[in-house]
Amino acid sequence: MNQVNFSDLADNQLFDGMAATEIEYLGSIFNQIRVAEGKTVFIENMPGESLYFVQQGTVQVSQLLAEIDEQDLVTLGAGDVFGELAIIDGGNRCATARVVKNTVLYVLQKKDFNKLVSEKPRLGLQLTLNIVRIFTAKMRSAKQEYRAMLVASLNRNS
Repeated sequence: MNQVNFSDLADNQLFDGMAATEIEYLGSIFNQIRVAEGKTVFIENMPGESLYFVQQGTVQVSQLLAEIDEQDLVTLGAGDVFGELAIIDGGNRCATARVVKNTVLYVLQKKDFNKLVSEKPRLGLQLTLNIVRIFTAKMRSAKQEYRAMLVASLNRNS
């Protein structure tokens, strides 16, 4: 894994409210990995231990509906964040993430996040707030999509 330079990513929502020096510091605790097309980043129900930030490429997130039936949830690209709950609550993954197109990911391990929160509490708090904002935006979007699906279903049955 390689250390990363975030200087050109300051406008990403993950870094809202942070000074250039703070973003630079985050580059020292994130690592860069390259994942080939067709590879799996993580599988649903496995322990979560990292947040991922897509630098380039495409990642498909899906969820099992039955033992052999899988539903695509979202396709992610450059600038998107996923797996964020893992560093907050450490619970199991609630979806599977697979690489659709060769991808470069920035990875933040839970142990490095915990160290950040302990050693640089203000920066840790800002990063946590940004992660929570990203997550809540996803939940609001999912709620709107679910509502639209229910309304469409009701209209078809009327």
